[in-house]
Amino acid sequence: MKSRPSVLRDFTVDRRVWLLSAVALVIGAGAAGLAVFLLRAIAFATNIFYYHRLSFAMVGPAGSTLPLGLQPVVPIVGGLLVGLMAYYGSDKIRGHGIPEAIEAILLRGARVEPKVAVLKPISAAIAIGSGGPFGAEGPIIMTGGAFGSLIAQWLKLSDAERTTLLVAGAAAGMSATFATPIAAILLAVELLLFEWRPRSLIPVAVASVAAGMLRIAWLGQGPLFPVQFDGPLPLAHMLLIAAPLGIVVGCAAAGLSRLMYGLEDQFEHLSEKLGIHWMWWPAIGGIGIGIGGIFFPRGLGVGYDNIAELLRGNAPLSLLLGILIAKSLMWAFSLSSGTSGGVLAPLLMIGASIGESAAVLLREPGQVQALWAMMGMGAMLAGALGVPLTAILFSLELTHAWPALLPLVLAATAAYLATSLMMPRSILTEKLARRGYHLSREYGVDPLETISVADVMVELRPEEQYKPPQVQEVFAYEDETCRAVAEQMATSGVLTMPVLEREHNRAVGNISAHELLTGRRRAVERELERRIHFHLPGRREVQPVRTMERAEVMESTRD
Repeated sequence: MKSRPSVLRDFTVDRRVWLLSAVALVIGAGAAGLAVFLLRAIAFATNIFYYHRLSFAMVGPAGSTLPLGLQPVVPIVGGLLVGLMAYYGSDKIRGHGIPEAIEAILLRGARVEPKVAVLKPISAAIAIGSGGPFGAEGPIIMTGGAFGSLIAQWLKLSDAERTTLLVAGAAAGMSATFATPIAAILLAVELLLFEWRPRSLIPVAVASVAAGMLRIAWLGQGPLFPVQFDGPLPLAHMLLIAAPLGIVVGCAAAGLSRLMYGLEDQFEHLSEKLGIHWMWWPAIGGIGIGIGGIFFPRGLGVGYDNIAELLRGNAPLSLLLGILIAKSLMWAFSLSSGTSGGVLAPLLMIGASIGESAAVLLREPGQVQALWAMMGMGAMLAGALGVPLTAILFSLELTHAWPALLPLVLAATAAYLATSLMMPRSILTEKLARRGYHLSREYGVDPLETISVADVMVELRPEEQYKPPQVQEVFAYEDETCRAVAEQMATSGVLTMPVLEREHNRAVGNISAHELLTGRRRAVERELERRIHFHLPGRREVQPVRTMERAEVMESTRD
């Protein structure tokens, strides 16, 4: 058979990617500005709540001189304000931020209301500034995504293009906050885009890089938490420790997820039993923040200073225990109340505390303690969010500790394995599942994409081949993929169509939905064989049935 070049392409990108990239450049700059605004707004709210002054100075609640009796009241007031904003403004401002972005992509055509873009950063600034033990990254991701969505709606773009620009804004917000442009792109792929295509990946990368450049100009260059090693690292020793540590952190990630959603169930039960509206829940969550802040003041607020101290090694035992016990409970209790706050910074802090605590128990030196903290931080992110590649790059970009790459990869992978086996969903997608939506996190090439029409079509004999009339619009080429034909059938409603030879424009066969199932059946049989071989449980056991071979199909068609 004579070989000839194929007309098919590896990617479905077209020239509109230039337009989207240009728009993404603007969105990246806008999202970076919004990230700076939110960080300043958090600082402004902290100064008002805890220092009673109008200032944008970056301070934490732990240094406040408020009387002990007034300190627990501040988070309650902040929670009350957030509840009122959610009730009278939009309930979409409640929660982590990232699940809400996913929900907008999957269920609302990547459309975000303008008021969400305004209320989300303000509510997050109030919640965190009043002592909420949350990260700013979730609200920033949602705010940047809302900005991208609004621009796309204004330009009247398609659903897929709106999704791309929403994710571009989200990635830009994360890039500007943490100075992690590569991790922001990976987070978009692993958690938000639900695809890996040049038409969406390129605009997201453009927005992330633009935001990263402006971040340097406005907030300074990274890394945010620099880690320096004075001498050579005991890599052989750390590689032996990395996997067990990752498994421990993965178990902790699963426990934190179950704790938070268990507390959320209690809030709902309390609401049903006592008739307390969800508008008041953030104020109740503020009670837990206030009580925890009395015993562990450093648990209030974002706590970036805590992460920095953990990554220097030799952190005091009081800080480690305070984060593991008080910070974890404060964060889980308050976030389950439906207030506005993120999960990344608390998870990083708790994971780093687990890693450094293990190093202290084994009496490791200070430099090695910092490495343990870094591995725990990355492992927690990989396990809790189910994003191992993002967790690895994010940890490296945050610290620039490149010599720690190998043990970090092993720890993050082990944590990802542990949570994948123990948890049906991540801490982010669990919220969507509770609203009745299932989100698959496994990406793979469609089996129909790897099978050509010529492989499954019913061939015509030479004397039966013909040239179709010019009016026939619905046909398939023999060198097309079965996926392209399936999409054409879905849009046209035609379930049987002739197959043409591209060179001579002559019908050489027919293809129907029955033949398309052949390609899908190969993937099903492969998975069924794996389950039978390893005695793995499946959704249901499929009894093998006899299928007609290709020759039999052709013969029956001729008859």
